[in-house]
Amino acid sequence: MREYYSRVIAYLIIAASVAVGTYCQHLAFENVWIVPYALLYPHLAQHLSKRLKQNKPHTSNAIMLGIDGLHCGIAIAFMGFSPVPSLMALLAVTFGALVSDGLRTGAVAVLSTIIGTVLTSAAISPQINLDTPPLLALASIGTTIVFICITGYFMHQQSLRLDAVRCEIKREQEKAARLARNLAKYLSPQVWESIFSGKKTVRLETQRKKLTVFFSDIKGFTELSEELEAEALTDLLNNYLNEMSKICLKYGGTIDKFIGDSVMVFFGDPASQGAKKDAVAAVSMAIAMRKVMKVLRQQWRSQGITKPLEIRMGLNTGYCTVGNFGADTRMDYTIIGRDVNLASRLESAAESGEILISHETYSLVKDVIMCCDKGQISVKGFTRPVQIYQVVDFRRDLGATSSYVEHEIPGFSMYLDTNGIQNFDKERVIYALQQAAEKLRDKVIM
Repeated sequence: MREYYSRVIAYLIIAASVAVGTYCQHLAFENVWIVPYALLYPHLAQHLSKRLKQNKPHTSNAIMLGIDGLHCGIAIAFMGFSPVPSLMALLAVTFGALVSDGLRTGAVAVLSTIIGTVLTSAAISPQINLDTPPLLALASIGTTIVFICITGYFMHQQSLRLDAVRCEIKREQEKAARLARNLAKYLSPQVWESIFSGKKTVRLETQRKKLTVFFSDIKGFTELSEELEAEALTDLLNNYLNEMSKICLKYGGTIDKFIGDSVMVFFGDPASQGAKKDAVAAVSMAIAMRKVMKVLRQQWRSQGITKPLEIRMGLNTGYCTVGNFGADTRMDYTIIGRDVNLASRLESAAESGEILISHETYSLVKDVIMCCDKGQISVKGFTRPVQIYQVVDFRRDLGATSSYVEHEIPGFSMYLDTNGIQNFDKERVIYALQQAAEKLRDKVIM
């Protein structure tokens, strides 16, 4: 409707200029036919514009503004190039084209005006009138001001509507972002990112990849669940899983699922650094989890949980089937295969605080991580005995250069990782150790 009303006012400039010019005897009376034509054409143009938008939606505005330019050129020629009304008509056409479709369409309107003026001048050889009567100038300028004001008003209203639409879109985007963040918590970050970036399609499909699979659980958790209240047990479990998840994400693992106190993680999908680096990252994660478990155990002891909880872990490297499993309406991004089962069996066979790995994993990490040969064991589901290894620690942390000190006896528990202490915390740690030593000496003297 903005275009319709703007065109009505624009053609009113021409009609008023011709009518007043005729009245002042500045223009020939035979040109008065332009007045009814200028008043009727905008209504005809409205129907023509609708048809053009159906057939040529991208060029309809340019075509209509080109026709307006031709009309403006014809009117200028018939008015004998009278300066004020000619300039006002040209201003109206150019302004309307600029605010409608920009500079390119404005140039088309000006070019059409020139073409219309040249063709009409060649056809009728108009008498040039360079003097403009005051009344004609007033009528032309007044209607042009009305046109600019109305067009500006419509543009302002359109701007307000656009602002309202932008605000609504922004609210919807924020709502969608909140929902996406909430839904992302039900998926591993790597899987969520690959789906939202378009790298993975949400459909039932799988592929074979070489992965390093990790399983862990807490030894003694079942017995503890019988002693603690449900609320206390929930807090403990959530605290444990939260810390384990942080470590997993730090080393780039894909969290498959939590099953009670058990954690299942795999390395090598959706992103992989190569089988060797994936295996090193997985075993490094397991060592970090074992160290953090010592800190958690001290925290739980301060909360009255005296039962010494230990984590046990198993890892295996091999080819697995990874992808979306389930139904079209409910999928689970997970892994299956013989090597997944072996990792689970190694975790079940591990002792408290122990990390067991298969020979495949050992062959990839042995130059970085020290492991002990534990011989072969029979594993359920496997016809032949499986060679296993116990993870000791990083080779760089063994011997005199070890970065951590740990000791635990009744009444005393300490875990110190010098690599994990910031420079500004060193004095506080030294002060705490000195206080503990002084109290211990006083107790011995007494």
